[in-house]
Amino acid sequence: MTSKFTELAIDCADPDALARFWCSVLGYEVHDREDGLVTIGSPELPEGKDRLGPVPPALTFARVPEGKAVKNRLHIDVNPADRAQNEEVRRLLDLGARHVDVGQGDVSWVTLADPEGNEFCVLAGRRP
Repeated sequence: MTSKFTELAIDCADPDALARFWCSVLGYEVHDREDGLVTIGSPELPEGKDRLGPVPPALTFARVPEGKAVKNRLHIDVNPADRAQNEEVRRLLDLGARHVDVGQGDVSWVTLADPEGNEFCVLAGRRP
């Protein structure tokens, strides 16, 4: 028996605002909201954690009192599905992301940070 990746928990200052940002990035919707905690996931598989096989992971944003202090040791990579990488980067910047340099050098991906400073990468290849 193995485990499946169903959820990524992200500490933050403003769960509602960060959930709105990532819903826009991923085309997700809010699945659950309670005091200081917001969970978002794919609108196509809202029952994802109960399904057999691979599912798009949910993201859960939890309010914490401390701010982000260092580079994330775990980050999200996104792949534009219906546009070129540079067009997707522009869209994400318009949503509130910003460019960051984490020492990545000359690479094919673009490193951005979400509105709370969590780094993520926009890959160059398109995936269906």
